[in-house]
Amino acid sequence: MENDFNHIRNQTIGTVEFVSPREIKVLLEINAPQSTAINTGVPQLFPKVNGFILIPNESGALVGIISWVGIEHSPYPKRKGYKDFDLIDLPFPLRKLSISPLGVLKESDGNYEIERGVYSYPSVGDIVVVPNQAQLRAIVQNKDRYAKVKIGHSSMAANAPVYINPDRIFGRHIAVLGNTGSGKSCSVAGLIRWSLEAAQKEVLEGKKLNSRFIVLDPNGEYGNTFDDLCTVRKFQVIFNQDSPSDPKAKQLKVPSWMWNSYEWSSIAQASGKTQRPLLRQTLREVRYGGKLDENDSLIAPRRFLVSILVSLRNFERQGITAIASWPGKDNLGEILQTSANSLTTFLKKITAEPKDKIESIIATINTVLKRRPKSGNYYPAFELIDIQEICNSITESQNVFGELKSYQGPDEDSPVYFNNEDFLSHIERLTQENNAQSYMDFFMMRVKSILTDSRIATVIETTSKEEMTLEGWLNEYIGHNGDTGSINIIDLSLLPSEILFVIVSVLSRIIFEAHQRFRRMTNSILPTTLVVEEAHNFIKRYDSDSDEITANKLCSQSFEKIAKEGRKFGLGLMLSSQRPSELSQTVLSQCNSFLLHRLVNDKDQEMVKKLVPDNLGSILNELPILPTKKAILLGWAAPIPIIVEMNTLEDKDRPKSKDPDFWDVWIGKQDRDVNWKDISDEWQNEKNL
Repeated sequence: MENDFNHIRNQTIGTVEFVSPREIKVLLEINAPQSTAINTGVPQLFPKVNGFILIPNESGALVGIISWVGIEHSPYPKRKGYKDFDLIDLPFPLRKLSISPLGVLKESDGNYEIERGVYSYPSVGDIVVVPNQAQLRAIVQNKDRYAKVKIGHSSMAANAPVYINPDRIFGRHIAVLGNTGSGKSCSVAGLIRWSLEAAQKEVLEGKKLNSRFIVLDPNGEYGNTFDDLCTVRKFQVIFNQDSPSDPKAKQLKVPSWMWNSYEWSSIAQASGKTQRPLLRQTLREVRYGGKLDENDSLIAPRRFLVSILVSLRNFERQGITAIASWPGKDNLGEILQTSANSLTTFLKKITAEPKDKIESIIATINTVLKRRPKSGNYYPAFELIDIQEICNSITESQNVFGELKSYQGPDEDSPVYFNNEDFLSHIERLTQENNAQSYMDFFMMRVKSILTDSRIATVIETTSKEEMTLEGWLNEYIGHNGDTGSINIIDLSLLPSEILFVIVSVLSRIIFEAHQRFRRMTNSILPTTLVVEEAHNFIKRYDSDSDEITANKLCSQSFEKIAKEGRKFGLGLMLSSQRPSELSQTVLSQCNSFLLHRLVNDKDQEMVKKLVPDNLGSILNELPILPTKKAILLGWAAPIPIIVEMNTLEDKDRPKSKDPDFWDVWIGKQDRDVNWKDISDEWQNEKNL
């Protein structure tokens, strides 16, 4: 094959002396550039670590990145001397390079393009050349036709601009890693902003921007970062509705009826033997009762009557003796009393014939209870005729309520509306029916403390089905057709720690399942990016051998599922973390692109090095000394690993994560008035009393 690189042989600087798949060693010529190469058309620094060299071959030229520069002191002459002058050469120190092969640079009609991967290695003695500016730019510039987003430039390649393809960045998951103050948050904000600004320039005539980003912001940094970009919605915990800290923000709502049984189990710390089964039964039945529609407004009372009927027939099957000797023989009487009270609540919601039937059932229960009045705190033993009388009264109502058959409806994990008060009353009744008070006392205490906490209620409670529907929630938190591109910022900074992980778990799960169902119904995907700041807090490693259901574990598992399957449904992940060693390995291994800022901790560096090919590990040795704003871009988004100096964001577009100005405050250059009363009033919620 004709070698397209013959014309650059005058740029030769050395020869290959050692070859392996991971490393190639180069012996530089004595007259090779010492610090600046001028044989490339314009002066450029050479040799330098992380610089590039070329080794021409039959395919074009192998591209290598310099990982080591050194000198070999030889005890004997390596040159033959100058025989024509009868001169004997002396030992001379020889410079050497160690390079890692990256890809192949090909030429076509004067244009260069790099191809990742090496399939033809050089041989010992092959020449090595220093690339000119055009070749350097071709090495770092992405020739992908969709690589239209400029994120910075490469100072190692003649300040060539660096472009990315948004499909590769956002569609296959990216991790932005770096210590605090290394520019990590600005890079996250910049990748979103620069991508949307580039997209806005190419929106087709008559169309509008149709992007979707959902930012989980645990520190409240991104509130004003994207205000001028597209449709921006902000959600946060608002304690004082009269004077919110951000007038543009809406109350964060992740209602408890959206939680599945595992999320309820984690928040209530439910045990597996008694508490979880009763919890799941309660969720099934209250969701069934909460699923009221215009075609059947009697679902709730019918569900309740079925539940009473099933319980009574369980007693009936025990026989008279069993009822009389039932442990804690007040059990049935308390159940009947609770049932009568619960049925009374339905009288306010229904009218006409159904109301008459419920009143008849209540009257029958009260008649039975009067025959068996309490003795002190206990009901006496009930007889079989008592149960049959109540069962007959309930059965007679079937001509109004329909057939009272066993449960049919949503399962315990379906996001169907129910009221928290109904949930509490129903689980209390099931506890009494199953004589499980001793097992459920602490469980009920935990659940009640959560549902009655005013700080938590603002987030998880909805007073009516109309206040927040599933459709309305999806429109708000994922986006709808009326948006001109949407960025939804979910501020988690004031979310009580008791429910933080559950809320994030529910958010990520619902968003993922919504995209699953979108593809199933439309046979297309909805491109969305879920941005997770401080990801190490939410995607922690966990003990996979433990059966314990914890909120931390559920949260990590939810993101692991998105990492493994989200790409198929158009849901991409952008993770930002300063502690990659604490992140779930499953999630990190599914990230195809990495933007690495300064990382000092040795465990974090070791974790990152495990994620990249061995022959690229040398470039990661710079991680501890990378300056702010500089980062290493590698993976699917870049043709080869490169050090990028990121574009600069204007102050107004930066997240609120800059270093604090201690000195200026100390000397009075910046004023800081302290008014702890306003803060303490809001903290203690006194303004809402």
